[in-house]
Amino acid sequence: MVLVEGTSDQIALQTLAARRGRDLDGDRVAIVPMGGAQSIGRFLERFGPHGLDVRLAGLCDAGEEREFRRALERAGIEWFGFYVCVVDLEDELIRALGAPAVEEVVEAQGELGAFRTLQKQPAWRGRPVEEQLRRFMGSGGRRKIRYARLLVEALELGRMPRPLDEVLARVR
Repeated sequence: MVLVEGTSDQIALQTLAARRGRDLDGDRVAIVPMGGAQSIGRFLERFGPHGLDVRLAGLCDAGEEREFRRALERAGIEWFGFYVCVVDLEDELIRALGAPAVEEVVEAQGELGAFRTLQKQPAWRGRPVEEQLRRFMGSGGRRKIRYARLLVEALELGRMPRPLDEVLARVR
C-alpha cells in the first residue's frame, strides 16, 4: 500500500504506473489518498504493524516530512519506502517538464488565458513562472488532479521525478 497525501498524488502515481506498464491491481498495490498529511498516524495505526500489517510505502511534500517521520517513528516503522517531493508534487512535475512545456499543456487545456490572468494579479506579478504555475494548478475545482495526470503523461519517462519512480519501485 502506498500512502499519499491527496488525490492528485494518487492520480500521478497511477498514471505513471500505467505508462510503465505496471498492473497495480495485479500486483495487489493500492495507492491510498489520506486527505492530508495530518492523517498519517491514523493510517499507520490501521495498516501498520499494530493493525493489518500491510507492507507500506508513501509519498509526501517536503513541508510534511517531519509529520510523516514522527508518525512512522511512533508506529515503529522505518522511513525506508517513504519519499519526499521537493516542495510538492506539482513542483516536481513542473521542474521535470520545464515551465514552457507546462504552459503548452495549460494551453492545450484551453486555460492559458486564465493562467495569464493569474500572472497579472498584483500578488503574482513578477514571481517566477514556476511558482505561478504551482499556484494556478492549486486553484480552481479539480485542476490539481487533472494536471497531475496531464503532466505525468507529457513527461518523457526518463525525466520522471525521482520520488514518483522510487515509491513505485518500492512496491513491486
